[in-house]
Amino acid sequence: MKLIFASNNKNKIKEIKNQLPHGIEILSLEDIGCNVDIPETAKTIEGNALLKADYIKRHYGFDCFADDSGLEVNALNGAPGVYSARYAGEEKNDTANNAKLLQELKDCNNRKANFKTVIALHYKGIQHMFTGIIEGEILEKPQGDKGFGYDPLFKANGITKSFAEMSLEEKNAISHRGKAVKQLVDFLLSVQE
Repeated sequence: MKLIFASNNKNKIKEIKNQLPHGIEILSLEDIGCNVDIPETAKTIEGNALLKADYIKRHYGFDCFADDSGLEVNALNGAPGVYSARYAGEEKNDTANNAKLLQELKDCNNRKANFKTVIALHYKGIQHMFTGIIEGEILEKPQGDKGFGYDPLFKANGITKSFAEMSLEEKNAISHRGKAVKQLVDFLLSVQE
């Protein structure tokens, strides 16, 4: 089975490929010659996942899936949320995003947050959605050098390490994206001929 993953984010592609069983192969946007930065103009994480999947289905005709993820911080009324990648500006700079988040929470005791991933799948003419959420908190300062995005600042409940201190396998076992991808894989295995 081959599916297009509507992304050129090499970190996300690596994380998802790491979870796929033998027999399910994903191709990136680069693999199909799509160099467009698909607009993410929806007001929700679910909406952006759908926009990206719909774009590939409409323009290329392939069965495909897309994801969108966001960090939702309780004290910031769910921000950065759908704007997580561009929190500190359009250039999608992880370091700047992390610095802005720490600044916003500078005098805040409530550091509860969650990471959320939504995967939108187009498969044989039917649309499916899969959601993964992990609860945790924002650390006082970055810890670890693995991962990407807000990983150095996020520690899941009941875990002693930040996401950036975990191996890919450890992170995938508990993360928001890991949970959503597991649902996707379970579905694909259930419909595989």
